[in-house]
Amino acid sequence: MTIRKSSVYYKQNRLKQLRAFCFTAQAGSISRAAEKLFLSQPSVSLQIQALERELNTTLFERRGPNIKLTPEGKILNELARPMVQGMDSLPDIFAAQCGDLQSGELNIAAGESTILYILPEVTKRFAEAYPGIQLKLHNVTGRDGMAMLRADEVDFAVGSMLEVPQDISYHPIFTYHPLLITSLDHPLATKSSITLEDVSPHGLILPPRHLSTWRIVDLVFQQHDVNYRVALEAGGWEVIKRYVELGMGVSIVTSICITENDRLARIPVDRYFPTRSYGVVLRQGKFLSPQAMRFIEMMAPGFFGDEDDLNAAADGTVEGRPLNAGVQQSG
Repeated sequence: MTIRKSSVYYKQNRLKQLRAFCFTAQAGSISRAAEKLFLSQPSVSLQIQALERELNTTLFERRGPNIKLTPEGKILNELARPMVQGMDSLPDIFAAQCGDLQSGELNIAAGESTILYILPEVTKRFAEAYPGIQLKLHNVTGRDGMAMLRADEVDFAVGSMLEVPQDISYHPIFTYHPLLITSLDHPLATKSSITLEDVSPHGLILPPRHLSTWRIVDLVFQQHDVNYRVALEAGGWEVIKRYVELGMGVSIVTSICITENDRLARIPVDRYFPTRSYGVVLRQGKFLSPQAMRFIEMMAPGFFGDEDDLNAAADGTVEGRPLNAGVQQSG
């Protein structure tokens, strides 16, 4: 039997082929994948072509400079990405298992409220424990954070989700309650409980209309057939609290943004509005680096649980093992 040298060569370099394929699938472009891999575009193309010949299939639909995964390409991408990520992370994983986690990079996507109110303490502890790890917090909207997660530009995201797509897993950690906040001298400030009819005459200060808070407020008032008016639209909880404190209106917020230093009256509105959870958002099948696992464990001790518990729940990937957590709705 005659074995062609080229066939042996490409089989010996299967990891290079799979890496070229996965980076191209992620980037949506051979040229962009080549830039990330520090290779020439022809080199990446040859590796993908060799992989297609070996598997006897077509992995990409090619339309000029634009490429798209075929159904077979999507299957291979789901199988290969954790393996490629695992091999790329092998030095860090080995160092972590040996008790040495002194280098590397950790990228986290989060919104402004999460960065301001949830992450400061754990970020400080992590930076003190692992000063050699470069930590990057990406202040992005939920939509942009999901895009970064899908493109593997961040290790994970921390935030709140109303709906969970099929390719994403959401693991709630923190729960916050809804509050009506007013200035200390506001007519509603002395009430221990209120109705929507009590709120109706007073102007609301809300985040921008495209954000989930506005949609939830609008839905609740409509469901109870109560009118409301918006006195001011403002971005950011700190901005909203400041203008409420000045008496320019009232607002409905979650307790995540309230501190003991705020000069505001706080009235629970749990009977009307849902509690809101914040947690870890992962791409299904994402290979978590040791740095990511340590940060998540600092944020939520016992997050990963026992291996038996992990295998009994949902899919994800943690050092090649399934990750456990339930998917819950949050507001």
